[in-house]
Amino acid sequence: MEEKRDKWLNFLALTTVIIALGATMSTLSVGKFSNRGILKQTQASNQWAYYQAKSIKAYLYELQKEKLETDLKLSPNIDEGVRNEYEQKITKYGEQIRRYEQEKIDIQGQAQSLEKERDQAMVHSQQFGLAVIFLQLAILMSSIASLMKKKLMWGVGLMVGLLGFLYFANGYLLLF
Repeated sequence: MEEKRDKWLNFLALTTVIIALGATMSTLSVGKFSNRGILKQTQASNQWAYYQAKSIKAYLYELQKEKLETDLKLSPNIDEGVRNEYEQKITKYGEQIRRYEQEKIDIQGQAQSLEKERDQAMVHSQQFGLAVIFLQLAILMSSIASLMKKKLMWGVGLMVGLLGFLYFANGYLLLF
């Protein structure tokens, strides 16, 4: 009877090591995907700041364009050379406004894409976080089973560990 008990405890120790390895890998993956999420958030924030800068520049050109248009309307007897100069600047400012508006559309698309990547990284991180929780619980249950010499506790710990490994796999595959 003593040999069976020792053999059982050896399997318990081996499964605990495997579960601990899974917990370690899950912890590393949580960190990796969390860092990726933070990086993508920072990049998205930078894009939104760039978008805001383009908006401000476009607004300044709009103000200047409107001022020149108003000046032209209020000065019907203005010299033809000055009028042409004003009209050229108005045209140039209109082109700048259109350019900034197009750039804002591109920047907005980049920022939204980075936000999607951030959200995806956080979903992965959450799954690995759940894996860590269940794998740590499995280690705890295996330790208790070893101390108390209870196979039932070990079996429950194995089931919890399998659930942890399921979440670990889902951290990469995102099946559920």
